[in-house]
Amino acid sequence: MIKILIIEDEIPAKKKLKRFLEEVKETVSVEAETDTVQAAVDFLRTADDIDLIFSDIELLDGNAFDIYKEVQISCPIIFTTAYDQFWMNAFETNGIEYLLKPFSLERFRKAWDKFILLRKNGPADHDFLLKLHEVIGNTREKKYKTRFSVNTHQGIYFFETKDILFFEASEGVVFAIEKTGKKYLLTGFTLKEIEVELDPMEFFRINRSELVSKKWIEKIERYSKNSLAIKIAGYEKHLITSQSNTSEFREWVEK
Repeated sequence: MIKILIIEDEIPAKKKLKRFLEEVKETVSVEAETDTVQAAVDFLRTADDIDLIFSDIELLDGNAFDIYKEVQISCPIIFTTAYDQFWMNAFETNGIEYLLKPFSLERFRKAWDKFILLRKNGPADHDFLLKLHEVIGNTREKKYKTRFSVNTHQGIYFFETKDILFFEASEGVVFAIEKTGKKYLLTGFTLKEIEVELDPMEFFRINRSELVSKKWIEKIERYSKNSLAIKIAGYEKHLITSQSNTSEFREWVEK
């Protein structure tokens, strides 16, 4: 019997995971379903026999990585999320797979098969975790977008990703604000799509509508109890972190 914990705050996503689990040949038992950081922490503090965790990252009350700072676990985690920026953090924990939503049954099966293979080859916790990190070490380095193009009346203008202060989504369109102060409309992109194309060590989504470059962050001030005001070099206004992203931003900006 494989005992599973599902950490997910979206009901359709929970149902999908359970439906996919019904397709595996192994006998499984979903021991609990939690939708907040606190609920997951409370459960894991008393549950010591979980074999696998399926974990979303952005939860109702914060970031799932906060869970694994509070409790020490020995089982692997398959992360499921709509955001690509957290993949390095995922593999720094016990993550063995990173499923980007919406993922297919085929993609789920590949993640499941990896778990089963590691489980068979690692009977002891320490050996098992060593094998997880071997897998992580073999993860291919992703190539990120280094330049963007903008269509203008005068022609096509190109600018480097390293020169972008931040990206901003407004009323369904995305703008890139360059170091010169110019604001360019990026057609054919959503902020989420751009986020996936950027190096997560260099760009961070501080709220629903803004994606900032670490390179151009000049100063950080407290804005409210759970939010920060970010001063970007060469830009007059401050950008504000959302409450759910502030903790993760603090860690990211110091790396």
